[in-house]
Amino acid sequence: MSFFQNIISSIMRGTLKNDYFGGEEFGTLHKDINKALESVMSSSGEVSSLVYAEHLLTLIETLDENDLVVFLKKLSENYDIDPETLSKASKEYSANKTQQNLQKISQSSEPQWVELFRRLNTTPNGTVRLVRLREKIRSLVKSNPDIAFFDSSLLSLFKSWFNPSFLVLEKIDWSTPANILEKIIEYEAVHEINSWDDLRARLAPEDRRCFAFFHPLIPDEPLIFVEVALCNEIPKTINEVIKIDRDVIEYKDINTAVFYSISNCQDGLSGISFGNFLIKKVAHKLKQELDDLNRFVTLSPVPGFVRWLKTKSLENNLDDNTLMTQALIYLTESEREDNLPNDPVAKFHLGNGAILEQINLNADESAKGIAQSQGLMVNYLYNLELLEKNHELFFKTKNVQESDGIKSLKKKLQIH
Repeated sequence: MSFFQNIISSIMRGTLKNDYFGGEEFGTLHKDINKALESVMSSSGEVSSLVYAEHLLTLIETLDENDLVVFLKKLSENYDIDPETLSKASKEYSANKTQQNLQKISQSSEPQWVELFRRLNTTPNGTVRLVRLREKIRSLVKSNPDIAFFDSSLLSLFKSWFNPSFLVLEKIDWSTPANILEKIIEYEAVHEINSWDDLRARLAPEDRRCFAFFHPLIPDEPLIFVEVALCNEIPKTINEVIKIDRDVIEYKDINTAVFYSISNCQDGLSGISFGNFLIKKVAHKLKQELDDLNRFVTLSPVPGFVRWLKTKSLENNLDDNTLMTQALIYLTESEREDNLPNDPVAKFHLGNGAILEQINLNADESAKGIAQSQGLMVNYLYNLELLEKNHELFFKTKNVQESDGIKSLKKKLQIH
């Protein structure tokens, strides 16, 4: 954080306003949000821009849903692209194709309110506050589609601000500060953590790992985390992985890393893929730590399976053969126009270069597991040496890469 950002709080409290800026010459912090907006957009000084931006962002955060929609619509009307300026810049470039004229087109083709978001981002905690703002906008887009471009524009900015090269991988264990552990409990999206004892069972044993990506600008908020079980075989049920009362596997017997839960933490960053980088980075890190580790798999949910079964009128009282047959069809035969996998989790892992390794019946008997997949879970295999090849092949052919076991099972069940 810069010197100027560090003094913002003091300025807002008024302790530096008179001494540092000479009293009223600094300007007024308007309570009217539209006037506060004008102050931000017209300010040219670094310090004054930060102060006005901080004040405006605070006002925005106090708006209820209706007032936020009104503000965004006015923002679009008053600070959108200027057609005349853009047209003039285009004509100048057509007449004289210089770098300077090309830059004019670039500048005039961007709505002015995009620069507003950049200025708001420079305030203390501005990044995480904008992430929260996008969360609110996303919740309002369905009923207010004319503000959707704010969502997409913030996403574009976030994709550059949250470039993977900026992310920091941190190990989460039982000694991690409590405020972070509380957020692991809160953000766990796959297998609910019901108590501190439950969390301890996932973090404390020597055969369990958890890793998260953080961003330097929001160090107290994990962006995404993955929970890993170190095993001596590929597990077929989630209970054997997460139950509290189990035998810890000794280091000498560990040969398999199981990614059994991946949770995105920030809805305001939806649309940015962190998971593929996280899994690959964690796999390489674990490989460096454990020499005998030679297999990396997932134990993944199948969240769209029951919904798909309902479209076939097949959701109730299926025997194991029928359930497995339908699971193989669902996971290997696309019904989408783009020919990508029907299931979102399958699309994610296969797109990362993994292969469909194994399908497990009665693997998740929780209420959630039964409701979304009739208890079905899947192992996807990550062969670190073939990930790039499989990734390219998958997006070129859209074909699901299958293990020999899956191929044999399809042949046995006469699935072609």
